[in-house]
Amino acid sequence: MASTETVLIGLTAILVLGIGIQWLAWRIRLPSILLLLLAGLLAGPVTGRLNPDALFGDLLLPIVSISVGLILFEGGLSLRIRELREVGSTVVGLISIGVMVTWLLASTGAWLLLDFSPGEAVLLGAILVVTGPTVIGPLLRQIRPVGRVGPVAKWEGIVIDPVGAVLAVLVFRAIETTQAVGFYGAVGEAAVHLAGTVAVGVLAAVVAGGLVLVCLRRHWIPDFLESSVLLMVVVATFTASNLVEHESGLLAVTLLGIVLANQKWVSIEHLVEFKENLRVLLISSLFIVLAARIPQTAAAELNWQAFVFVGLLIFVVRPVAVALATIRSGLGWKERVFLSWMAPRGIVAASVASVFSLQLHEPNESLVTMTFLVILVTVLVYGLGAPLLARRLGLAVANPQGLVIAGAHSLARSIAKTLGELDFAVLLVDLNRSNIHAARLEGLKTCYGSILSERVVDEMDLGGMGRFLAMTPNNEVNSLATRWFATVFDRASIYQLALPRPQGARAETAPRHLPGRLLFDASATYGALQSRLAWGAVITKTRLTEKFDYEAFQELHGQQALPLFVVRENGTLAICTAEDQLVPKSGETVISIVDAEPT
Repeated sequence: MASTETVLIGLTAILVLGIGIQWLAWRIRLPSILLLLLAGLLAGPVTGRLNPDALFGDLLLPIVSISVGLILFEGGLSLRIRELREVGSTVVGLISIGVMVTWLLASTGAWLLLDFSPGEAVLLGAILVVTGPTVIGPLLRQIRPVGRVGPVAKWEGIVIDPVGAVLAVLVFRAIETTQAVGFYGAVGEAAVHLAGTVAVGVLAAVVAGGLVLVCLRRHWIPDFLESSVLLMVVVATFTASNLVEHESGLLAVTLLGIVLANQKWVSIEHLVEFKENLRVLLISSLFIVLAARIPQTAAAELNWQAFVFVGLLIFVVRPVAVALATIRSGLGWKERVFLSWMAPRGIVAASVASVFSLQLHEPNESLVTMTFLVILVTVLVYGLGAPLLARRLGLAVANPQGLVIAGAHSLARSIAKTLGELDFAVLLVDLNRSNIHAARLEGLKTCYGSILSERVVDEMDLGGMGRFLAMTPNNEVNSLATRWFATVFDRASIYQLALPRPQGARAETAPRHLPGRLLFDASATYGALQSRLAWGAVITKTRLTEKFDYEAFQELHGQQALPLFVVRENGTLAICTAEDQLVPKSGETVISIVDAEPT
């Protein structure tokens, strides 16, 4: 039994390493999973400084199990059924046909190439059907692919986790009972277990979800306890479901997340922040702990067959699975090629492999070693190769012209409508339902939610988007949002409205403390622009010619005209800023706000 000081140092090291690596990965813009795994390997098998088995003892398995359940609950909260309507058939194909093909080919490869028994090979294949939404999400934000391929990859990554986890549970259950009841008996028990898992999981999710909704709707829970109560319900649902039907808790908590995310009786936006912060903590800690458990002899097991197996997964298994699963999906060949190059494994694969490795009658450390090797190589290969491939296929634009605007108020809607008439993509993001409703009535593309929510960023379709404009009425939100989106877009593509200045104060063109570039003009605050619209000002677009140049435009509208954007002759969109006063030329189009239409 480890001493109190040893446990304290170990827990502190896990938290410091995990969160510190997340921060470092954000700073240098690398997938955090790579650095977390490397840190865990250095702390565990390389230096021997961290021994999770000695640190946690018998608590390790329950901690990992509950953590996986919470991560899958977070995945369920990220799933919106309405968004699956556009890509649902493709996603269904990938999580049914794609899963079965991946399972079959990966199991065959593991049996032929690795020193695995047939049962262990089938279990490894089941574990590796999952992908990594925590890796895919940041990759898609970086690539910003156009068309349907982005939503397909995102939703496949979310939905396939519980499907793969349940499949792995069934396979594990069959392996454990084969010796006692024979093959056919094990298959029968697996079928019964599947039915029981689905029944118990659905019932537990419905009961727990109904309880949470009733309590929230009747205000039986104070605001400061809502997040804590939700955490309690998730853990209780996971444990209770597992007690009734072994390993049904994973399905139960995933369905619970889906139920809460798609109901319309109460708002849970303020609760989503809880799961975002918890996810970062769990993923950071779990990767450190699980990587540190890899035995020091693992490197000796990584022969050439192991790397051939990983290559088989990347270059054969995934392309074949996508090809067969998307035959009638309507996707073009370029989109199918891109999906074939988007299957990094993540925390769920690592966690499930570690749990089953601990539960096997004869623990197989090679199962964990191979899973972590697959995670490392796939994250590295897909993380470096997917952006290049997307641009080569024409699914990502080197200089995307679309705009993400924080705010769907009348000013933002007028700008979005005008830019849309010139074929520029605009996405309006707002937490105000009235603004979103008005924008949708005008046919504008919207996303409901807080611009500061990671869930909202994950759900956005950023295809073709290249700039971010913070235009909410709240200046603090604008500043925070620009800092957050600086990790999504380049800093040169981040803009925000000017702050109101005290009476008589000198206008600043670029306050140093503001992370975003000042939109339009130093005096163009939210209040000033909205006041002009309220007094009859309009957003206009004017194409300049040799006869009607920019000087003539200024003479017509006078000083009251405020240029907002300029559409260049090559079709690119330039944004006017306080520090960069654009001078449009003939053949270009000026989008400006003027107090009245000229007569």
